[in-house]
Amino acid sequence: MAEVATSATSEQLLVVVDPVARRSDGESVRIAKDVLGAGAGMKLCLPDGPEEFARALARRGSRRPVVVGDDRALIRAVALLHRHRELAGCALSVVPVGGALSLARSLGVPTGTVAAARAVLDGVERRMDLMVDDSDGVVLGALRIPPLRPASAGTVPEGTPDVDAVPGHPWLRTCQSLVRTLVPAGRPSRVAAAPEPGPSRLRVEVDGETLVDLDQPVEAVSVAPVAAGIASVEVRPVSVGAEASPLLAQGRTVTVSGAHFRYRADTVVSGPVRTRTWVVREAAWGLTVPSGR
Repeated sequence: MAEVATSATSEQLLVVVDPVARRSDGESVRIAKDVLGAGAGMKLCLPDGPEEFARALARRGSRRPVVVGDDRALIRAVALLHRHRELAGCALSVVPVGGALSLARSLGVPTGTVAAARAVLDGVERRMDLMVDDSDGVVLGALRIPPLRPASAGTVPEGTPDVDAVPGHPWLRTCQSLVRTLVPAGRPSRVAAAPEPGPSRLRVEVDGETLVDLDQPVEAVSVAPVAAGIASVEVRPVSVGAEASPLLAQGRTVTVSGAHFRYRADTVVSGPVRTRTWVVREAAWGLTVPSGR
């Protein structure tokens, strides 16, 4: 991990450049470094991976951390600070660089490199809610539980190698050829289609009250902070005939349980799990945004 210190002008910054940002858009990284270095004292860290990224944040001292990277880098920084119980007293800044920037944009951070770097120098700290789950995971924006994708006997499991591509087993190809010769000519081949996502059977509880139970199949569940310490929950039941109206609720604690399900929290897909509880923590973290926002 490379570290470069520049002369101080006022506030001291720790600028941590995500390795993905360096590989994907080195020019934007250079611009961010130049703008930040011209406006404040800066220590530049160039970690080669997640472990060095974590060590850089842990050793920041009194410097304000600035992440140069995409949404995943921002989420990683917030998760690390939360895990070490340092999030409440740390104002985080980000200069979005990379392909996935929708989360940073939704949080009020400019996605232009120069504008974002200037916001780091001249912006204000905005306190934001955070959703924390029972495995100590964090959600900055929203989470969604999509429909289940059922298993199918006609599909090949992910990671299964192609028989024709397996070296050292020519007899497999011979067997395939023999089977093909036994199929009557003109008979259409059966190609297994990918199964469509199916409905989930989940119990969704908001502040201890059941919004939907296991007897009601649902198409999707979404949760997002909407007010101080409050999350909005939307459950879309499976429609029969006319489109079913979504079930809506608001609360501080959301528990989902039932069949194994996966969920997408911000940009990260997690699971499968059988149950998960999210709690909204009011004003749990601070992000620097332009002063006019």
